Order: sequence, then structure tokens, then C-alpha cells
Amino acid sequence: MKIILLKDVEKLGKKYEIKEVADGYARNFLIPRGLAKPATEKLIEWAERQKELEEKKAEQELKRIQKLASQLDGQEIEFLVKVGKRGELFEGIGQAKIAKKIKEMGFDIKKSQIALEKPIKELGEFPVKINLDQGLEAEIRVVVVPEEEKEE
Repeated sequence: MKIILLKDVEKLGKKYEIKEVADGYARNFLIPRGLAKPATEKLIEWAERQKELEEKKAEQELKRIQKLASQLDGQEIEFLVKVGKRGELFEGIGQAKIAKKIKEMGFDIKKSQIALEKPIKELGEFPVKINLDQGLEAEIRVVVVPEEEKEE
């Protein structure tokens, strides 16, 4: 029986693909679970249009993410922190604080996208990777400076 997949099915195919399967498999498993429909001429045309629309949508999403990556890449974020007498920081700079600063700059980044093994707990400049969708990355610089130094 010829069917059109309505969802990705493991070991069978991707959404909107047309497949030839055993009649029993289609009637007893795929169709009742809403994973497929019998392939008619109208449904085949519909599936092809849907596939094209999804490809265009994915292309636009990739362009959007590439633009975001190029805008983010090389950005510098500065944190003013309180420092003890021996140069130790009173607070660590973690993913949440970095994500908040990036959002204030107008970029929509979640803290889970920031690749930071452990919070930054010293003064200086640190490269931080941001993992974007579609396997793209951007690298920003996090600059940690003491509050007193900046006031002068």
C-alpha cells in the first residue's frame, strides 16, 4: 500500500515522504496512530506543497540564525564587579548573567545556549562560545573589571 507519512517514523521515513508499505502495517499501525494516510493524487500534491513550504521555512530560519551569529560574533560584554582586597570576586559570572546582558543588547539567547563550563571568578577577558540552532556558533568576549577602576 502506498502511504504519505504525516510525521517522521523511525526506520521508515521523514514527514511528507511517500512510501510503499505492507497493507497490514499501514491499516493496523500507521493510519490509526495518525502517522500516515493512504496516498491519493490529491494528498500527494498536498504533501509536495507542504514539503516545499517547510523547506522554505527552514531556509529562512537558517538565514535568520546566520545573521544573528554574525551580529553576535566578536561582541564584548563588560561586567563591573565588587572585588576584595586580595583581588577575589564576591560573585561569579555565570550563564544566567551573561544571557541577561545579551538580552539587554537586543539578542534572544537562552542561558542554555551559552557554553560556559564553570562561572567566571576572576578579573580579565574571557572568550565565551554561544551555541545557536542549526549547529552555528558565535564567540563573544566577557570582560570582568572591578567597580572602582571604572569609576575613575
